[in-house]
Amino acid sequence: MTNLNNSLMYSEYVSRINKVQDYIEVNLGGDLSVDILADISGFSKFHFCRIFRGFIKETPLSYINRIRLERSVDFLLNNPSMNITEIAMQLGFSDSAVFARSFKKYYGMSASKVREKYSKNCKVESKDGKANITIPRYNRRALDTLRKDNNIQVEGNVEVRMIKDMKAIYLRHIGSYEELAETFQEILGKLVNWAMARNLIGCNGIIPFAIYHDNPNFTEKENLKTSICLLVYQDVEVNGEIGKLDIPASKYAVGHFEINRSECTRTWDYIYGEWLPKSGFQPDKGYVFEMYMNDPNTHPEKKCIIDIYLPIKPL
Repeated sequence: MTNLNNSLMYSEYVSRINKVQDYIEVNLGGDLSVDILADISGFSKFHFCRIFRGFIKETPLSYINRIRLERSVDFLLNNPSMNITEIAMQLGFSDSAVFARSFKKYYGMSASKVREKYSKNCKVESKDGKANITIPRYNRRALDTLRKDNNIQVEGNVEVRMIKDMKAIYLRHIGSYEELAETFQEILGKLVNWAMARNLIGCNGIIPFAIYHDNPNFTEKENLKTSICLLVYQDVEVNGEIGKLDIPASKYAVGHFEINRSECTRTWDYIYGEWLPKSGFQPDKGYVFEMYMNDPNTHPEKKCIIDIYLPIKPL
């Protein structure tokens, strides 16, 4: 009984910290004071900072600053019509000088140098000139210089369509993608068992997908957050480490791929590096995710059939 109680208490802590992380990611330009975050967590302000650091291995302030800096790279590379001061302000920095110092200290070069050196889409401008602060939406090799095996590419069939509202439950993993690969089946199995015990699996069966909350090019691998998700077909009360989220109806590019396990990264390269620049669209706010359409072990060539979902809007 003691072990069960300990497990339940741990799950409750995980659930509360997950809520804080979710709030931070969609309010990067807003008020992220300890008072607000502590209130979201349900812990007192005194205890919240210690609990957060115990789980995340960072103070709330250092965590927020890191996430803001990592999001700023996405804005620099994908929103060329925004100047650096606008990016700093929209991400919640007190002024552009603070942002500039923090950015250079973190990355070892200035924000303008990163934009000049790595941006592939400098001629693309959004109509409103504004970036969208939202759940991080990139899981790609953003920089050509970081790609390996450039001559080996995959191709997929990409369609543009409106998707309906989707409901999902999730378990969150924090750590490298190598660690995630080793524990993926265990995490998914736990999620499936939880859903089946509550009759949440619809007539279409089990549809798992993964949301990658961070850009692996700019986030240290031990800090990468991934939500392993399962589509459900009704609203549900969650508790402990099981969370829930809604994916609102929106326009998406949906890429269909049949690949070897080692080619997953190249599917993202294809979407961002080949399809998107020629499509007349640019990334929009919202979740980017991989949906897993088969069990590779049942495929005659052991291949993975995956769909990649990218929210888009016109250039």
